[in-house]
Amino acid sequence: MSPLRPRLPRAALLTLSAAVLAACGPGGPPGGHGGGMPPAAVAVQEVQPKTLPVEFEYPAQTAGSREVEVRARVAGIVMKRNYEEGATVRAGQSLFTIDPVPFQAVVARAEADVAAAEARQASASRNAKRMKPLFDAKAASQRDYDEAVSADEVAAADVKSAKARLVEANLNLEYTRVEAPISGVTSRALKSDGSLIAGPADLLTTVSQFDPIYVNFGLTETEQSKLRQEAAAGKLVLPKDGRFEIAIRFEDGRVYARPGRLAFTDTRVNAQTGTSDARAEIPNPAGEVRPGQFVRVVLKGAQRPNAIAVPQRAVLESPQGKMVYLFADNKAMPRPITVGDWTGSDWIVTSGLNAGDKVIVDGLAKIFFPGAPVQVGDPNAPPPGAPGGPGKGAPPKKDAKDAPPPKK
Repeated sequence: MSPLRPRLPRAALLTLSAAVLAACGPGGPPGGHGGGMPPAAVAVQEVQPKTLPVEFEYPAQTAGSREVEVRARVAGIVMKRNYEEGATVRAGQSLFTIDPVPFQAVVARAEADVAAAEARQASASRNAKRMKPLFDAKAASQRDYDEAVSADEVAAADVKSAKARLVEANLNLEYTRVEAPISGVTSRALKSDGSLIAGPADLLTTVSQFDPIYVNFGLTETEQSKLRQEAAAGKLVLPKDGRFEIAIRFEDGRVYARPGRLAFTDTRVNAQTGTSDARAEIPNPAGEVRPGQFVRVVLKGAQRPNAIAVPQRAVLESPQGKMVYLFADNKAMPRPITVGDWTGSDWIVTSGLNAGDKVIVDGLAKIFFPGAPVQVGDPNAPPPGAPGGPGKGAPPKKDAKDAPPPKK
């Protein structure tokens, strides 16, 4: 996604309008080049190819690195909320208490079942032991002995089953204490005290971990294809292994002080958005960045070798596209250009300029028509004849003898 483009300054628009009007006439404005006025002073910058850093900017949204839904594992009545909404909690800290009395009763019943099963198992074990010497002495049949041994084994199995139900009852009793699964910041409680919940089906709250925080954004297939083609052609050098440095810019234009890294780029294309999902990871120890914020993510680390750049203020809009004025033969000559990315406050020019061209970067408001005579100087200097400027219009200095006599 291309970065947002700022509006052109008013002076540039006025200059462009004058240039268009002048182009409609056969020979420029009447009176030559301004009715005898000296050439306008402009500031010039000679362009030379050099290696320039390139940044790529995309809209993005933040998300917690871990976001967990807190749900109760058992159904019951919420007795108490044990945390402050929006507060930081530790893993294992109690968040809600569900009425434990019904579960305590189940535990008591399970304990009684274990005791009864153990008593039955002990009786069956003693009976089997008594049958053993009788069977050895041929005083008891094989059938009676087998039934005694089987009864002992069944009783032992009943003990294990009763103990398993006791473990389950104790677990359910523990689950009446709803704990934070991770350390993080809580959201608002979705169930108040006294509410009946149906176990895991009801969401109680969420806990989010902000440090580090994730920044999710999308890359279109067109953009990715363009980057691959430019990299293959040598026009763009990408960071090794795609290790871009990440910065985020808030809606007010402020840049977050801590840089991050690109953590993930999906190879699949999202059918709903038509983009490949990407994720950056940013340190957030102070919690300055919150989940759900809309930000702009900036990918740094790429470079354009042998690139030509001009200041943004030097680029004008014309009916045919973007253009600049060149300083040639002491005249301001228009030159159409094609621009690509930004680098800082400059446009990277992909076509239209050559090394050594002299681009007019200041004083554009004084160029009233293409081919107007100009001279290199300070565009902000007062014009001739203005107060404080050179020429005949400067007010003469008064001598002391020219002062009027004092009134009597």
